[in-house]
Amino acid sequence: MSAVEAIESAFRSAGVVGHLHARDLDTGREIGVRSDAPVVLASVFKVPLLVTFFRHAAAGRLDPTDQVTLTSGERVAGPTGVSALLDEVRMSLRDLACMMIAVSDNTAADAVFDRVGGEEINATMKTLGLPGTHVAGNGRDLLDSMVTDSGLADAGELWERLDEPGMLSRLGALDPARTSRSTPREMAGLMGLIWRDEAAPPGECAQMRRLFGLQVWPHRLSSGFPYDDVRVSGKTGTLPTLRNEIGVVEYPDGGRYAVAVFTRSALTTSVLPQADAVIGTAARLAVEALRR
Repeated sequence: MSAVEAIESAFRSAGVVGHLHARDLDTGREIGVRSDAPVVLASVFKVPLLVTFFRHAAAGRLDPTDQVTLTSGERVAGPTGVSALLDEVRMSLRDLACMMIAVSDNTAADAVFDRVGGEEINATMKTLGLPGTHVAGNGRDLLDSMVTDSGLADAGELWERLDEPGMLSRLGALDPARTSRSTPREMAGLMGLIWRDEAAPPGECAQMRRLFGLQVWPHRLSSGFPYDDVRVSGKTGTLPTLRNEIGVVEYPDGGRYAVAVFTRSALTTSVLPQADAVIGTAARLAVEALRR
């Protein structure tokens, strides 16, 4: 069985449709499964946002130490970081950027987005040679669109009725043609640019790599590499039926591999352990093939 066949088999066994691209950052060798098909970014949109933020900081277009005050009324729904807090918070832009990557904080991400702007993010992606990557809006836009598309009163009602016939097809947030999107090849490519100091000046790329190494939840890619001497850095994305992660796997012999995995399940449950786990399994199969 070839590596691609093994990856496809793993996706089928997990009950998902999977998309993957992996690249050896030093030799350029690649392996993919539907690498160029458009996929929904979900919270992975925070990676193009992060790159644009640090490029603007390097160019002097913003000061990453600027303080931002976020009132309780400015919270964007989410279970982590500032999104989960009740009181007013004051934090620097660069610390907000840390929160949006390390714990996928939606409120922090939107505060950074407000300083950077969606048009600037998309212009940056084109400059970096990633024309298939498009950020359609911030986290609040995405969540609001889901409620609007559902025709329901609020997000709570939507979560309760996700499994109703036809509900998922209404949600533009689950359709790459109508939401923030990219391809596995481009997202692996973007991580490669960060790791090779080509996405921004070397100092800013080093800061980004540090943040990806801080991601604390959940562990999708890293589940495929349970070794003390292998470092996995990444950023996840999660929406109903969707589980994603992009990142870089680094071995002690110097091998570096950018991996992007995007999955879609037929299940609407909030917990999809098989979909989470197969991201690590597919990534491991791809990286092992590149190392052979």
